[in-house]
Amino acid sequence: MGSRLGVRLVDGARPAGAGLSSLVGLAVRRNPKRAHLLVSAVLGKHVPTDPRLVYGSGLLLGELVRARLRGDEPSRPGSLLLDGLRGEPNAAAALRDLMRTPQNPVDAIVLGYAETATALGHSVADALGGAYYLHSTRRPVDGFATYGGFEEEHSHATSHLLLPADTAPLDRDAPVVLVDDELSTGRTVLNTIEALHAVRPRSHYVLAALVDLRDAADRARMDDLAARLGTRIDAVALAGGSVELPEGILEAGRALVAGISSPPFIPEAEPAFGVSRIELEWPAALPDGGRHGFLPEHRTRLEKELPRMGDVLAAGLGGDASRVLVLGFEELMYAPLRLAEALADARPDVDVRYSTTTRSPVLAVDDPGYAIRTRLVFPSHDDPADGPGERYAYNVAPGVGQRRFDRIVFVVDDVGDTQALTNGLLERLRALAPVTVATVPSYRRAS
Repeated sequence: MGSRLGVRLVDGARPAGAGLSSLVGLAVRRNPKRAHLLVSAVLGKHVPTDPRLVYGSGLLLGELVRARLRGDEPSRPGSLLLDGLRGEPNAAAALRDLMRTPQNPVDAIVLGYAETATALGHSVADALGGAYYLHSTRRPVDGFATYGGFEEEHSHATSHLLLPADTAPLDRDAPVVLVDDELSTGRTVLNTIEALHAVRPRSHYVLAALVDLRDAADRARMDDLAARLGTRIDAVALAGGSVELPEGILEAGRALVAGISSPPFIPEAEPAFGVSRIELEWPAALPDGGRHGFLPEHRTRLEKELPRMGDVLAAGLGGDASRVLVLGFEELMYAPLRLAEALADARPDVDVRYSTTTRSPVLAVDDPGYAIRTRLVFPSHDDPADGPGERYAYNVAPGVGQRRFDRIVFVVDDVGDTQALTNGLLERLRALAPVTVATVPSYRRAS
C-alpha cells in the first residue's frame, strides 16, 4: 500500500537494535491533513501485540531517557527487541524483565500525549522510578482545572487538556520529559515546551518517542527554541529514520481512500457469543491512569495489586482459552496494558494480545502486507465533549488467513461503561468471541 502511494521508509539510527522499518508499518489515513499513518509494532494501539513487548519497549525508551538525564550509558537489550518483533519465543517477556530491573531512580515530570501515547508515557515514567506522570486528555472533567493546553497540528481531533489533580508536582524545576509515539516534525512537543516554559521555566527538557523522523531543519528548530528559552532540549528514540513522501501525497491518499472500499466488519450471522462481567476490585482511590496525575506511591501500590488482578482475569477465562485479546478504550491504555501483561504472566499457556479502540479513521485493506487489515466501527460511548462520532477497533476481527481470538476482555472506565457501549461495541465484539467486560473506576476527587 505504501508503494501505491510512493511512500518509502528509510532506516536511520538503531540505538535499541531495531530499525525504523522493523518498528512501524504503513497505512492510509482518512484524514485530509495527513495521508499516511505509521502503525507501530510495539505501541499496542492499532495492532494487537504481546503486552510484554509493548511494556518492555516503553521501559526501554524510558531507559534511554534515564541515561540521558543522568549522563550515563543506557542498558542495552541486545537482540531482544528485534527478537520480540520477530515473535521469537520468550523474547518479549525477557525484554520486559530486563528493562524493569531496578535502576537508580530519577526525579522528573513525564507528560504523555493523548490518545496514542498515554501508556507509552506512563511506561517511560515507570522506568525512571521517581517520576510524576501526567497525560493530556480530550475529556474535560468536572472538578479539575486546566493547567495548560496545546494543539496537535496533524491530528483529526486537536484539543488537548492538562488536568492535574494537584499542580504542585508540575510546578518544580525538575526535568520535563515529553513522550509521543513518533516525532515527525517535533512541532507539537516544541509548542508544548513553549507553553510550559511560559508558566514555569525549567532547565532541561527531553523529547522521547518510539521513532524519530525529524529532518535537519526540524532539529535546528529545536536547538533554536532551546537557545531562545535559555534551556536544554534533548531527544531520544528507539529508532531514527525518515519517511520519503512524493509530491501530491494528499491527493493520492484521497484518491486511494475513495477507490478502495473499507467496509466495517459485519458478521455473517447473528452474534453467537455472550457478554459477561468480571469484578477486578480495582484498589480504592488508585488512579486508573495519568489523566489527573500518577505518583510514585501510586505505582508502588499498582505493582502490588497487579498479580492479584491478573489471577482474577485468568480465572475468568476458562481452561479452553488459547488466544485472548485484552482491548483498552481510547485514552485508557495503561491499565489495560498492565492487566494484559499480568494475565499473560498468569496464563503462560495462552497467547495474550493487547490493543485499544481509537478515534482515528484509517483505511483497512485485508492484505498481508498492509498494517490495518480489518476494522470494527461503532458509536462513541462516553458522551464526548466534542459530540458523538464513530470510533474504531483495528485488526480485532479476523481477516483472510488470520487467526481468531477465542476470548476478548474489554477494559473500560466507568464513564465509558454505558448503554451506548452495550448497544454498539459490545455487539460488534460478541459477534467474534465471548466477551468479558472489566470496568475500572475513573479517578475522581474525593467528595
